[in-house]
Amino acid sequence: MNQNIYLDYAASTPVDEDVLKAMLPYFTEKFYNPSAIYLSAKAVKDDLKNARKQIAFLLGAKSEEIIFTAGGSEANNLAIHGVMKQFPDKHIITSDLEHDSVLLPIKEYDYSLAKVKADGVIDLASIQSLITDNTVLITLMVANNEIGTIQPVKQLSRLVADIRADRIKNKNSLPLYVMADGCQATNYLDLHVSQLGVDLLTLNGSKIYGPKQSGILYLRHGVKILPIIIGGGQEFNLRSGTENMAGNIGFATALNKAITIKKEEAIRLKKLQNDFIRLINQELPEVLVNGSLKFRLPNNVHLTFPGLDNERLLFELDNRGIMASAGSACSAANLKPSHVLSAIGLLDNDIRSSIRLTFGRSTTWPMLEITIKKIVDIIKK
Repeated sequence: MNQNIYLDYAASTPVDEDVLKAMLPYFTEKFYNPSAIYLSAKAVKDDLKNARKQIAFLLGAKSEEIIFTAGGSEANNLAIHGVMKQFPDKHIITSDLEHDSVLLPIKEYDYSLAKVKADGVIDLASIQSLITDNTVLITLMVANNEIGTIQPVKQLSRLVADIRADRIKNKNSLPLYVMADGCQATNYLDLHVSQLGVDLLTLNGSKIYGPKQSGILYLRHGVKILPIIIGGGQEFNLRSGTENMAGNIGFATALNKAITIKKEEAIRLKKLQNDFIRLINQELPEVLVNGSLKFRLPNNVHLTFPGLDNERLLFELDNRGIMASAGSACSAANLKPSHVLSAIGLLDNDIRSSIRLTFGRSTTWPMLEITIKKIVDIIKK
């Protein structure tokens, strides 16, 4: 029987045991609606406040700046539409590297796409050249979900701070906000909001060993947005609907653990990444690594096998108990070539010869040795 080896942690992570334990009471004895007036419900509401406070502390934010959502896609939509619905004729900037939950909403507005360098890092000079007096929002992911490249969000925030100062001098009252999609970066990078310098930040629970359909939007104090879900007025009137207590508690617990162990885990996975790339190149010199090796998440390996059909390779790997992907799980059923790989200059044939392997907390070197051996066997056959 084949050993099952999961190498698609960028798509989803298993719920951590401590997270599950923290969530379980909210399915049974703590099932109350936090908006109800009786004491048991008020106790649950206090738990929600504490979870919000914990998340705020971990991100260096204030409790009232944390908006619970049903995942990263909703948080991205809330951030983009929440800002742009106030300025429907104004301008937004992003890049071709973004997740579809950013690229699709921006199409409802006047938008520009910044250039991407061949190593998968955004060209800041391109962003700067696109900013006009009508630009109100610039959104950039902290790290890419397909090739793992880390983006210069801090540098962007400093650039925007200078432009804001110039706008004040020129009596331009239009705000200019920086939004960051941090969903893939949470396990490994510092997302302290004062360090990033962002106005809006989105996170996703299913990427950090928390429950699916959990997440948050960080909204800096003073930044105004409009809701996209209206009703009972929960989440400071920005996201109506009865609170997902189990999901919110699970997200807070998962975020706490991710931040607690991130340095140690990043070091461990970086070694696995380096060793994997070294050995795969040794066995198959023709294989290409996509994206920057310097500015890269430590758990991501994205490879092109020239002339080989990636769908066939993934099928053969799956038959041998190894689970990997061709890219974003959200667009896995889309027959179009990856927009991320197109943005860094890959031709369609090479895109269709590329796969993504992403490691996680359960990944070990023996698992990766087995994976490399099976890849080599498949290709040689």
